[in-house]
Amino acid sequence: MKLKDILKDVEVLETKGDLEVDITNLGSDSRNLSYGGLFFAIKGFTLDGTKFIETAVKDRGAVAVVVESDFDMSTCLSDVTYVKVENIRRTLALTAKNFYGNPSEKLKVIGVTGTKGKTTSTFMIKSILEKHGYKVGLIGSIAVYIGDEELEITDRTTPESFVIYKYLAKMVEEKVDIAILEVSSQAMVLDRVTGIKFDATLFTNLTEDHISPKEHKDMEDYFNAKLSLMKKSPYIVTTLDNDYTARIPKLIENTPIVTFGLTSKNEITAKDLKPTNSSTTFTLCDEGKESEITVSIPGDYMVMNALGAIGITKHFGAEVKDFQNGLKDVKVFGRSEMVPNKLGLTIMIDYAHTPSSLESILSTVKPYTKGRVICVWGVGGDRDAKKRPIMGEISGRLADYTVLTSDQVRTEEPIKILREIEVGLKTATNQYSIILNRTEAIRFAINMANEDDIIVIPGLGNDLYIEKDHVKHPYNERTVIHDIIEEKIKNKDQIF
Repeated sequence: MKLKDILKDVEVLETKGDLEVDITNLGSDSRNLSYGGLFFAIKGFTLDGTKFIETAVKDRGAVAVVVESDFDMSTCLSDVTYVKVENIRRTLALTAKNFYGNPSEKLKVIGVTGTKGKTTSTFMIKSILEKHGYKVGLIGSIAVYIGDEELEITDRTTPESFVIYKYLAKMVEEKVDIAILEVSSQAMVLDRVTGIKFDATLFTNLTEDHISPKEHKDMEDYFNAKLSLMKKSPYIVTTLDNDYTARIPKLIENTPIVTFGLTSKNEITAKDLKPTNSSTTFTLCDEGKESEITVSIPGDYMVMNALGAIGITKHFGAEVKDFQNGLKDVKVFGRSEMVPNKLGLTIMIDYAHTPSSLESILSTVKPYTKGRVICVWGVGGDRDAKKRPIMGEISGRLADYTVLTSDQVRTEEPIKILREIEVGLKTATNQYSIILNRTEAIRFAINMANEDDIIVIPGLGNDLYIEKDHVKHPYNERTVIHDIIEEKIKNKDQIF
């Protein structure tokens, strides 16, 4: 495709070189380019893309480069086309849209945002829509799917814009009817979904998270980033049960808005919740009708996710039987995931990593656990440290025993993180241990548990690695649990 055609609708400040050059691929990582590539030299939080222009051109075969407005064009390499733009991330999205043939115009797109529940909601939506007969694609924080086929495991909530467009184009090619896209606040700020035509959006909730120098300065900034997705949508589903999302109907006019929640002020509600530590049954109340629904994941907050998914899928024709069939067997990797094992222990892996999500998961399992709630967890490094003692107090108050251990420590000292959690933990209990090695912490919990207990392991969720000092070391908690139990059986350790 000619570069001049790829630049359609892009505000160009200056060019140098031939705009008739053929482009065969594009991206912002020089390592992933090939001959005929268009390289976007983005200045990110940690890396300056202009430092990799020569690598992109000489080693990878890039034939054109997009640079930001402050780039000195006198330093351009010869025989390479340069394009200077005001907003390089927005340009990346718009050029990807053109390069991949504007795929969001050729299928239906659902956007899902919120602090909690995004991933689970996307899987619920996918399951319901598939029961209704649609072919569905999903781009989210766990992986990219077309139907049951997993195309790629992802490492962030919302991929870069050109990756999204590549997969949307693939979905068009594969005759997908509806694509579901998990959208983070950073995706909005960094133009990752610019140019995508959304047909409906879901805003699950907003609670304190992602407030840091590298993310959002305060909650209002965080909310406005999420709100900007709603402003792109012709159909909105949200809840009046959250202080922030309850503001949406007054902030966005002349757009259909459907509300869901556990209070009667919402249009789609639920009553008679009957949770266990493995599922929840409730009565769906919608348009004057009542229906019994079972969600195969426990907790009131999972009912909230289900209601939001129902609100979205109704827009695409889904009916009660689709809600029932789609929700009863839905499973989400790393979200309230029960781990089967030969000892018959109740072990749950979850992604909870904020005060509210930790409180939700522990509050859910505690009333329905005959024995003890044993919680094995830590928090990520290089993130909001203020929440650490708060989460410590929550675990101390709700869990019967807490095992503090390393999470995604990144560049922080693991023991420093755990000591900050301990400040809050010891105000609520003295029933805890600190074991830095995560595998040994899980082993400790398994060795102390019996068949009436539940072991809850929040934090990593679907992550299949532990990151330390910018290196991601492979780590699968399911495999760890399996190996510990196999070893326990082999050694004929005392069981229960």
